[in-house]
Amino acid sequence: MAMLFLFSFCRPLFIISFMSTIHDIRKEYMQLSLLETDAEKSPFAQFQKWWGEAIQSGIEEVNAMTLSTSTKMGVPSARIVLLKDFSEGGFVFFTNHQSKKGLELEENPLACLVFFWKELERQVRINGQVEKIPENESDKYFASRPRGSQIGAWASPQSQFIDNREVIEKNLERCQEQFGESEIPRPPHWGGYIVKPTLIEFWQGRESRLHDRIQYRLENGGWKKGRLAP
Repeated sequence: MAMLFLFSFCRPLFIISFMSTIHDIRKEYMQLSLLETDAEKSPFAQFQKWWGEAIQSGIEEVNAMTLSTSTKMGVPSARIVLLKDFSEGGFVFFTNHQSKKGLELEENPLACLVFFWKELERQVRINGQVEKIPENESDKYFASRPRGSQIGAWASPQSQFIDNREVIEKNLERCQEQFGESEIPRPPHWGGYIVKPTLIEFWQGRESRLHDRIQYRLENGGWKKGRLAP
């Protein structure tokens, strides 16, 4: 009984200590700044500038970004995907059209992208309309993928429930036997999407949480630039 009492007595202290540790986690951002005079007139030129600096900084998987989608009822979901191209037309990524994100984009073609480059204390947030890219462009990119990734696109019924890992392994074996050494075509359920921005925000971490935030919003066919309070 004494041991049981001691455990129940000490447990809240552990929880309080654990929570205090989380509360104490913080980092001061003091490397760089982003003033209105520093920001380019075009959000795409500004992204290109920051992208180049991120590449030069040697950030691992610099093209990793959070993709947020939602159902037509507004139920959100998010995951990390990889940026594969960008231009003034938009930001491109690839996935299975029958995945959760693919199905959500089918019924609600709005999305948000977020890049977080902690080494530079920077974040970029992009809101926009989403469309599938032309099939010939998806074909071209699929052909450039490693063979293992090509077969994987056929083997995985992405986002669907399966009984165990063995299901995927058997699918993989079956696809390997099917294609042999021949060229692997792009699955009809797999391809690219482009996020066409209506809003792009550039966030630069600053001291005391007084961060710099420059936002570009598409209005009447042109981009309006302004500063947001941190």
